[in-house]
Amino acid sequence: MPSNRDHLEALREADAIVREEVDKAGLTIWQYFAVVPDFRTTGVREGKHAYDWPCIIRCINTVDVMSAEVPELDWALLKRMTARVTAEVPDICRVCYDLAPKPVGTVEWE
Repeated sequence: MPSNRDHLEALREADAIVREEVDKAGLTIWQYFAVVPDFRTTGVREGKHAYDWPCIIRCINTVDVMSAEVPELDWALLKRMTARVTAEVPDICRVCYDLAPKPVGTVEWE
């Protein structure tokens, strides 16, 4: 859950970028979204140390919701999403792709 307005805005912006890029790629994915957890990670922005949020991209395909697989996204698409999120969302300095299938993980992040 976002902890303040800046965090919520970062989540909204990152999620919009992920959705736009997946849609533009013409992919059929059951559920996809960005997660911006409430902790910070180190990075570098404009040559200076940054302590910003990470963004996790979650994409999942399922038939029965009891089990789900993570689609293998094109490397260029993942790099494009990473470049856009880190350039366009001021408080995010790292992007990760969640590879956990269900089970072991769940579809959503809580």
